[in-house]
Amino acid sequence: MSELPKTYDPKAVEDKLYRFWNDKGYFHAEVNPDKKPFTIVIPPPNVTGQLHMGHAFDETLQDILIRTKRMQGYEALWMPGTDHAGIATQIKVEEALRKEEGKTRYDLGREKFLERVWDWKNKYGDRIIDQLKKLGSSCDWERERFTMDEGCSKAVREVFVNLYHKGLIYKGHRIINWCPHCTTALSDAEVEYETQPGKLWHIRYPLADGSGDLIVATTRPETFMGDTGVAVNPNDERYQHLIGKTCILPIMNREIPIFGDEYVDMEFGTGCVKVTPCHDPNDFEMGQRHDLEQILVFNEDATVNENGGKYNGMDRYECRKAVVKDLEEGGYLVKIEEHEHNVGTCYRCGTTVEPMTSAQWFVKMAPLAKPAMKVVTDGETKFVPDRFSKTYLRWMENVHDWCISRQLWWGHRIPAFYCDDCGEMIVSKEDIHTCPKCGSHNVRQEEDVLDTWFSSALWPFSTLGWPEKTKELEYFYPTSVLVTGYDIIFFWVARMIFSGVEHMGETPFDTVYIHGLVRDAQGRKMSKSLGNGIDPLEVIDQYGADALRFTLATGNSPGNDMRFSTERVEASRNFCNKIWNASRFIQMNLTIEKADLPETLTLEDKWIVSKFNTLAREVTRNIDQYELGLAASKLNDFIWDNFCDWYIEIAKTRLQTGDENVQKVLCYVLSGAMQLLHPFMPFITETIWQALPHEGESVMISQWPEYKEELNFAAEEAQMETLMNAVRAIRNRRAEMNVPPSKKAKVLILTEKTATFNAGSGFFPKLAYASEIELIAQAPADAAKMASVVTEDAQLYMPMGDLIDFEAERARLLKEKAKVEDDLAFVMKKLDNPGFTAKAPEKVVAVERAKADSLREHLTKLASSIEALQ
Repeated sequence: MSELPKTYDPKAVEDKLYRFWNDKGYFHAEVNPDKKPFTIVIPPPNVTGQLHMGHAFDETLQDILIRTKRMQGYEALWMPGTDHAGIATQIKVEEALRKEEGKTRYDLGREKFLERVWDWKNKYGDRIIDQLKKLGSSCDWERERFTMDEGCSKAVREVFVNLYHKGLIYKGHRIINWCPHCTTALSDAEVEYETQPGKLWHIRYPLADGSGDLIVATTRPETFMGDTGVAVNPNDERYQHLIGKTCILPIMNREIPIFGDEYVDMEFGTGCVKVTPCHDPNDFEMGQRHDLEQILVFNEDATVNENGGKYNGMDRYECRKAVVKDLEEGGYLVKIEEHEHNVGTCYRCGTTVEPMTSAQWFVKMAPLAKPAMKVVTDGETKFVPDRFSKTYLRWMENVHDWCISRQLWWGHRIPAFYCDDCGEMIVSKEDIHTCPKCGSHNVRQEEDVLDTWFSSALWPFSTLGWPEKTKELEYFYPTSVLVTGYDIIFFWVARMIFSGVEHMGETPFDTVYIHGLVRDAQGRKMSKSLGNGIDPLEVIDQYGADALRFTLATGNSPGNDMRFSTERVEASRNFCNKIWNASRFIQMNLTIEKADLPETLTLEDKWIVSKFNTLAREVTRNIDQYELGLAASKLNDFIWDNFCDWYIEIAKTRLQTGDENVQKVLCYVLSGAMQLLHPFMPFITETIWQALPHEGESVMISQWPEYKEELNFAAEEAQMETLMNAVRAIRNRRAEMNVPPSKKAKVLILTEKTATFNAGSGFFPKLAYASEIELIAQAPADAAKMASVVTEDAQLYMPMGDLIDFEAERARLLKEKAKVEDDLAFVMKKLDNPGFTAKAPEKVVAVERAKADSLREHLTKLASSIEALQ
């Protein structure tokens, strides 16, 4: 045992302790038939990543769970790794290439460009892992994985080919979300919707037979060149006579059909909808139902293509202006209305997404969604809080086929091969160089790569060795709990569940523990644009990792956002200092070498031991129920209040006499408290635990404290509560009278619980600032001249002469009374002035009236106090 320094310096211990844990192999888990497994897979951060507060929050919660289970004797595996993050990483490398060399990826070619991306990944990819270590994350770094490592890539191919041969993956010409900036398709989950101000243009389409026209309302006139029909609701009596006729597309002078479809909302706009199958998902579906022609009018960069006629080459917004101008000049524009509407934007870059038809690869979702919903409705996978299961099920009920192809170079290349001689397409787990149909070597692989989420959907089993039947897969799968934010339930959680059910035959995790977002002190989302982001590494540098972790834990309740502020971190740092100072005081007074409980326990010993015993049960239950914030708060309250402010104060007198029993109790409780607190604050707890008498190498692998019925001292807890209530009452009364702790007073106690007060006679006088205590059978005759307080179990009297100097206190009160009278006179002068009450704002006058009432109340109390001193 080494002596604890005077102050706790996180920088002096954190890196050293982390190396100690890692070098000892405490983070590593192995297949162990003698132990029950507990597995968490980390939500793999992007290799582009910098640790942000969301990561710190997520990893802290996971580390609390994994450290607890490790101490409880489980074979606890926390599987770490990173995600290749297709779009995000490729954009970063392309930006660097453009800025530093003035080149594009096409100048380098695919192979050379991918070499650059791998170089970038190797240079920056480990950065976020190093930052997670600074936080204290106890991941099994020996098992670290990457979504594009050899094993995970093999799993991706296995899944793709299996699903393709089952008919669940197909290539089709369908409407997809296209990002013109990232130049790739996006899945529905990668599109974020925001309400934007817009316009509703009313355009006249002449009927082909010359009998009149109909008015179409649209928010997107720039796509009208791709119109191949006009739809009305067949139940709309205004337009029933037009169904089956044709109209002329303005400017383009093309004849298009008018048809009936119940999708059309009769209340929106004019009730007539222009149908552009290639540029709207609902129009695409109508086009399929009514066999409409498909005309694509945009290029990949959202400029108009050759199908746009005179608008060819224009940007989509430039085209909008030109179309509206031409419609107006041609007499086709009827009117323009202001209109707010939902606009889809790319979740990566914020660019407005362009719905476009394109040849893409899709996963057929309906057959996969059904069993993935069943494991949740049957309770095989539970959401915490449960309300998020409804969010999940709602999304799965309405899920569309998943577009999985991306027009990128960085990622898992789709394992489809095309023969340029005979047109054969082969989907294969192995690379194809010879066409199996015609024998040609003129074979090329699909250019597109898979959506990043395709590989991360396999994360719970691909990281354990699947498709090989490894012993790790058999032992650690299914995993125990997934910890993640509510913002990626659709991106990731849903896809892992249906992937696990489909490929492993069972759900990938028992529980999905959903947490909220970290917001600033005002409740705003942290963002670069608001400039309110807080760098967790800077917080760690200033306050230490434990203070940050405890702040994140205490602000957390499942599913809810938490507010983060520097003041809360300072409170956690103060808690660290409180623990440190108490621990140092105890250590300096120790002569014992073991921390076992003594055979004989006093009233106060039984109280603190019983309180700790209950704490162990409650913290364990709270952690098991994912109420980590509640567990952290209970630890804080116990250590700060019960242990430091009460028991240590009580113990000081006994320590001065060399009482070894009190040393043992102090050591037992402090050591146990450090064990319970360790998952939340690993560094300070290890440092203190090592400085106390202990067995074993580290608190991290010590046995988790368990509730013991023989240490439940309910009667003694009740007795101590009686004594503590009496002490609190006396202290409050003295504070009201401004009596300093140094001024001792005799305390007379009228109570039926004489045994309790006798049992506490060793410490009660000191805590109550009493010169002596006396148990009495009836109220004293001169009780009127005494300061008295009443608790549930006792009446307590203190002679006024012991508490105050009557003349000095009377003089002080008279002086205070004179000042309050002056203040009241000043306020009343204002309120008696008609000019003030008539002209000043009502709020200002109300404040002055409230001030006057408060001063009058204060005068009444002062008069009462002065009278008592007569």
